[in-house]
Amino acid sequence: MMRSLLIFVAPLLLGLAQTTVALAAAMPTPEPPSFDATSYLLVDFHSGQELAARDPDMRVEPASITKLMTSYIAFSEIQKGNLSLEEEVTISETAWRTGGSRMFVEVGSAVTVENLLRGIIIQSGNDASVALAEHIAGSESAFAEWMNSYARDLGMTGSNFVNATGWPHADHYVTARDIATLAKSLIDNFPEHYALYSEKVFEYNSIKQYNRNKLLWRDDSVDGLKTGHTESAGYCLVSSAERDGMRLISVVLGTGSESARASASQSLLNYGFRFFDTRRLYEAGEPITTVRPWKGAFDALDLGVENDLYVTVPRGRIGDIVVQPDVADQLIAPIQGGTVLGELHIGLDGERIASEPLVALRDVPKGGLWRQLVDEVRLLIAR
Repeated sequence: MMRSLLIFVAPLLLGLAQTTVALAAAMPTPEPPSFDATSYLLVDFHSGQELAARDPDMRVEPASITKLMTSYIAFSEIQKGNLSLEEEVTISETAWRTGGSRMFVEVGSAVTVENLLRGIIIQSGNDASVALAEHIAGSESAFAEWMNSYARDLGMTGSNFVNATGWPHADHYVTARDIATLAKSLIDNFPEHYALYSEKVFEYNSIKQYNRNKLLWRDDSVDGLKTGHTESAGYCLVSSAERDGMRLISVVLGTGSESARASASQSLLNYGFRFFDTRRLYEAGEPITTVRPWKGAFDALDLGVENDLYVTVPRGRIGDIVVQPDVADQLIAPIQGGTVLGELHIGLDGERIASEPLVALRDVPKGGLWRQLVDEVRLLIAR
């Protein structure tokens, strides 16, 4: 009797377990955390996909978030060989008199670029920012022109800079989306300098100051980036964290206090890591699909992506994505390697979540005269 009961009940239990798993997998992603801020944005570093947002394209005052661009330009100049960390900068009276948060450099003193960068990044020194801007571009106003030029190159279409510090000005503004773009580029392009953003303390001129990014003390996965505050801008924080190979960037602008900006940023990061997965679908140069190059020396041509392709989806849904190559029907040789020949579409639940150009992974020269003639006939018949 017991055995018969087990035989009857076991399939029911198995079915119930399978139904439970299916229901769990199908559970909707919860809404992002709620908090008071002017605007915010949470994006995945690798895929660039937006995970949570409020008015990310609103123009807002950035305060010292501005210094991300100041340091970005300095890193670029170092990378180009136009500046070095050991190079000494003579502090002008203009820099020395700059108000707001300070590194406490002394007028006429010589300070290395490396120390000024720490003063900018860790201490949020306005004096250090002006000194470095003057050294790089000749004046702070000229440096602001550089900042806008770099912004255009990075695709920061909603931002405009008039100074190197973030001092309030009607024509000095950014968007959360632009700042996320800048933060991603900074991490991506200058990994050797990015560690500066995780340093908690810097002492200069016998004055020890602490990094205002409270998350550096609260969360070991957080390794940057920058705080900002003025009375008109509110309390702002751009943060980035990496857990198990997944990196997120959070931009929170216009909260009411230091603790509020830290709590809001932490809640966004936790939300992203808990409810989303990021995976690399394809490596750069990996064959994804194969096409026929007509009139070519080869019968087949592999197509792939130029850069590693990542996708971010709700946790547990990686297996549900649909990959669809979209390539022209008739590709005629010669074809140069790297030429865009189509597009790869990534979809989930009938919606496109990402697209990436498909490129030829090698050159295809013209085939012989006989091959070209045969393919020409076949193409005429196909039409």
